[in-house]
Amino acid sequence: MLISKISLQTFKELPSEAEAISHQLMLKAGLIRKVASGLYTWLPLGFRVLQKVEAIVREEMDKSGALEILMPAIQPADLWQKTGRWQKYGEELLRIKDRHKRDFCFGPTHEEIVTDLARSEIQSYRQLPICFYQIQTKFRDERRPRFGVMRSREFLMKDAYSFHESEDCLQKFYKKMHLTYNEIFNRCGLEFKSVEADTGSIGGNLSHEFHVIADTGEDSIAFSTESNYSANIELAESINLQLKINEEKKLKEKIETPKVKTIKDLINFCDIPIEKTAKTLIAYASEEASSELVALVLRGDHTANETKIEKLKLIEKPFRLASEEKILSTIGVNPGSLGPVGLNMPIIADKAAANLVNFTVGANEDAKHFFNVNWGEDCNFTEIADIRNVENGDASPDGKGSIQIKKGIEVGHIFQLGDSYSKKLNVSVLNSKGKKFYPVMGCYGIGVSRIIGAAIEQNHDQSGIIWPSSISPFQVVIIPIQMHKSKEIHDKTYEIYEKMKKLNIEVLLDDRDVRPGVMFADSELIGIPHRLIIGEKSLAKGQIEYKSRNQKASEMISVEKIIEFIKALII
Repeated sequence: MLISKISLQTFKELPSEAEAISHQLMLKAGLIRKVASGLYTWLPLGFRVLQKVEAIVREEMDKSGALEILMPAIQPADLWQKTGRWQKYGEELLRIKDRHKRDFCFGPTHEEIVTDLARSEIQSYRQLPICFYQIQTKFRDERRPRFGVMRSREFLMKDAYSFHESEDCLQKFYKKMHLTYNEIFNRCGLEFKSVEADTGSIGGNLSHEFHVIADTGEDSIAFSTESNYSANIELAESINLQLKINEEKKLKEKIETPKVKTIKDLINFCDIPIEKTAKTLIAYASEEASSELVALVLRGDHTANETKIEKLKLIEKPFRLASEEKILSTIGVNPGSLGPVGLNMPIIADKAAANLVNFTVGANEDAKHFFNVNWGEDCNFTEIADIRNVENGDASPDGKGSIQIKKGIEVGHIFQLGDSYSKKLNVSVLNSKGKKFYPVMGCYGIGVSRIIGAAIEQNHDQSGIIWPSSISPFQVVIIPIQMHKSKEIHDKTYEIYEKMKKLNIEVLLDDRDVRPGVMFADSELIGIPHRLIIGEKSLAKGQIEYKSRNQKASEMISVEKIIEFIKALII
């Protein structure tokens, strides 16, 4: 393709609204253009990349035995109401009305629609297992769209749904889909990890996320240094291997701590190790609790894990921390001086906090703290639970190695849903004995457009994008120097260009009458893997300059051998 035919417009300056590197480079390189917050038009170069990712996804899904369909983007409310998600999904669900005032939504996902499809299409166990998938535009009304295509409101997604006669059958297909996802992300040229994850608003019994490793990722993933253990930090189990310190218990002492409102203030004021402090959070309780509020106690250097906390029986769902006003009216103290001593409510201690001896906590009096507090003597917990985030250096839950934490960008998520949706939407199938049963389901999603942003976050330098070859918009770019002033360069350039096209090599020719520096800068920005430079001096020697996008040095290749040279690189 000729650059002049695609109206390529690149920018030198960073777009002011773009925070993420991928967002900046996609705008600068002319891959996308913003229409409104979280909405983008895909320009020719960007759309070619999108199509390549889509093709990889489709090929691997077809290999898995999944059947491609296309479901409507607009979904009726009644199906969502039957599953209870019309109310539960939240503000991300874009609810709309038609001219007859009937309720619909723009689909963020398609569990309800595909389950309704199964109700009419699947009657016998002989049709199972079966998996339907689609590649379709989704819409989620993000509160704060950002990072370009990585957190947009409208996006392209591959979503698949499988139906099974038994849990054992689901397990087997789930493993197959896990391998399929590995192959998809490998083919896209990504460094990624599969991690155990929380099922979230989709629901279900088990799920795994696939994360592209990148410093700019929004998610934190934990994995072992010596095993295959990995999990999203929301789900990663904290194992406290520390035994209670062998020290004599001391008597509790109350000390004035003026202006101390945080753990940092406390350790600076008192010059004590942060590991010998505990912080107390107050959350709203569920109906199973004996009071309106519940106290959560963690070691001072640890952070609360809301996902873990919300799963506790005594905690209201969704999890909410009590406001300062509520704490003051109920306990009579500001949050900076909270502690478990004398609290008249259930107390849940984190595993590490439950091991503390002679620790320091708020005295439930403003500007006062208790020192040398001990469980059993001075206060008691109702239960011990894992309610904190794991940290670098923690012991791996499988007992092998220690935990490392890296940032990741979620690009895929697979779930085992069980029979929740099939029961709620009354999808029953006859088994071999003629009895009805509810099929168990699996759900498998990939952010097709998100993969592109994640690939750029992982593959770029100061000059621009460095595409993995499998998803690059073109395989080769030809830059002729002063082609408009030299017939020899013009003729040789087009000769090579036409030969490459006949061999189905995806080649982009920069036929613009612009300075060489502009051509070089744009080719680096766009990130095409292989670059050929045809200049007067090198051509006089029967050579063409070749440069790989991910290498600094270039090399000279014989004109006669240049086609075979490129073919060998891209096969």
